[in-house]
Amino acid sequence: MKALVLESKATFALRDIEKPIISNKQVLVKVAFVGICGSDLARFFEGKVHNYPTILGHEFSGVVEQVGSEVTAVQNGDRVAVAPLVPCDQCENCQQGKPALCEHYSFIGSRQQGAMAEYVAVDERNILVLPAEVSNEEAALIEPLTVAIHGIERIQFHAGAAVVVFGAGTIGIMTLLALKARGAGEITVIDINEDKLKIAKELGATYTVNSLQVDLNDYFTTHPKPKVVIETAGVAQTQVQSIEIVDKLGKVVYIGTAVREVTFPPQVFERILRGEIEITGSWMSYSAPFPGFEWQAAIQYLKEGVVDVRPLINEHYRLEDQEIPFIKMRDPKNHAIKYLYKIGE
Repeated sequence: MKALVLESKATFALRDIEKPIISNKQVLVKVAFVGICGSDLARFFEGKVHNYPTILGHEFSGVVEQVGSEVTAVQNGDRVAVAPLVPCDQCENCQQGKPALCEHYSFIGSRQQGAMAEYVAVDERNILVLPAEVSNEEAALIEPLTVAIHGIERIQFHAGAAVVVFGAGTIGIMTLLALKARGAGEITVIDINEDKLKIAKELGATYTVNSLQVDLNDYFTTHPKPKVVIETAGVAQTQVQSIEIVDKLGKVVYIGTAVREVTFPPQVFERILRGEIEITGSWMSYSAPFPGFEWQAAIQYLKEGVVDVRPLINEHYRLEDQEIPFIKMRDPKNHAIKYLYKIGE
């Protein structure tokens, strides 16, 4: 089979390798579409991988080509999405029904071979059969949608609550869409990219703010402070600003990964105490029973048309294009939300 193999830092090679051999409890998936995630960029450009060579790709859909002898939930020909986490089931967190916090997990496209290939072997429990209403192309965006859903569900908020989302990348836009599905009130999306803010507005943001052009502390003296802030950008400045702008008794969810030191000035930290602000983190997108309600909700949203991910898809590429979409995604002038490799149908 053809596979896009990451052989060393920033070096892809299109190789012809052996098709995976499945176990009795596994399924062989013929990959249809696979998305490029921000974490894939770090693995490619910065060498943040567990070993070389490796095959990336964890946001994907496909068609079942072969099932193991003990598989009962799916059959050949089923169109499927795949949850990429492989929890150990043995650690304390797994035993408590918290697979996202597994101490010894594996992960398709990171710790084991991923979907930037014609075929991938997947455990039966990681398979989600798609309804007729959800295309294979849309299904490749289910994983990032579940990340947004998981983050939102880390807190409780009333329908109609005002929410701010920091970041208009894939997860930020997915969070916007999921918030609308959950009945949030006015949603303000904050970013520094005008083109991405335009997309957010088109997809239903009540307000958009370019924080390069607007002082947020001033802005939220003339506009109501949000009851909920969801930080998806993973930028030190916005991670601090989340505390600065949230209302008293408000809630802050951190989804974006910290990549630099985050420093809270004393007066900002004091807001947590004096405002009794609730702060939580959100990691991945899984719950019990595995893979969790997030995955069923995402599929249901797409099936019913409550969430439409198609406007987020910018271009398709072939495996033969190798690193081209990766380079385009790292271009500061790039305004795309999601690139997909189209491998099958």
